[in-house]
Amino acid sequence: MYFRVKRTGSYAYLQIVESFRDDGQVHQRVLSTVGRLEALQASGQLESLLRSGLRFCQKLAVIDAHAAGQTEPVAVSRVGPDLVFGRLWEQLGIGPTIHQALEGRHYGFEVERAIYLTVLHRLFASGSDRAAERWRQSYRLPGTQGLELHHLYRAMAFLGGPMGEQLSRPVLGAPRCVKDWIEEALFARRRDLFSGLDLVFFDTTSIYFEGRGGQEIGRRGKSKDHRPDLPQMVVGLVLDEAGWPLCCELWPGNTADVKTLLPVAARLQARFGVRRICLVSDRGMISAPTIAALEAGVLDCDYILGARMRSNKEVATWCWPTGLPTGKSIPSASVPKTPHP
Repeated sequence: MYFRVKRTGSYAYLQIVESFRDDGQVHQRVLSTVGRLEALQASGQLESLLRSGLRFCQKLAVIDAHAAGQTEPVAVSRVGPDLVFGRLWEQLGIGPTIHQALEGRHYGFEVERAIYLTVLHRLFASGSDRAAERWRQSYRLPGTQGLELHHLYRAMAFLGGPMGEQLSRPVLGAPRCVKDWIEEALFARRRDLFSGLDLVFFDTTSIYFEGRGGQEIGRRGKSKDHRPDLPQMVVGLVLDEAGWPLCCELWPGNTADVKTLLPVAARLQARFGVRRICLVSDRGMISAPTIAALEAGVLDCDYILGARMRSNKEVATWCWPTGLPTGKSIPSASVPKTPHP
């Protein structure tokens, strides 16, 4: 059934019509003529009629109540990221470490929760802090309800704030900051009397800036994101032999990989108090000055350097003293510091 307007001359009448099928054909019949449409609208009788019928319509009753302002708004939040990573955040002691770094500082918002939000967003969606602020609205993340975009910006500024202490000398143009202290404190929490740092893995990538970002560290260089038109920075990640991240280093975007190996190794020894380091590097980290410095003992460490066996004469001579095999494709290999015949 439905309403239909029937016009007769200059008058319009509101009718209730029913459709039915007879011998395969659809027909309509008028069940009732309610009255003149203009009079029904002017007197409010039509609204009263429809409202009385809402008692028997569950969906329309909710819509009508919402339109009348008789309902309370309800927000739907998804649960998921915090269940796993909230527990991991707690077990690793990241929250207490950040609070320790905040001692003596007075912020009007929860800086630790702002950092937690940005970390979760980068794990699940990635993107800017502005995107993280919008992403938060769809998830239940305890302690982040009152955070705004400028809070996230201030939290990132806190992590990048300079440290006025020893080891503050810039490395490849990047000064020591609060983030470095937090990395060292987290490493100290899981270190015991018998644990050591004997093997580390190090690799780099590049991240480019859009808009007006990167005034201090952004430089144009070889872009791994295929965006040489934008300023970028180089990010280096260090892992231990168990796969635990130790730290990340940031340098200007025009820093070549071959220039990062020795400064990073020296800084690792100073920051984490390691006794012995074995550096494992691919061909992108190798240069003649780097090899010469390692052989000269500038750093007290062992190292394994990847080299192309066909193009490196010293490697080929050591592997095949009588000459290279013919008719075979020679793969890349790693060369130890002290070859054994």
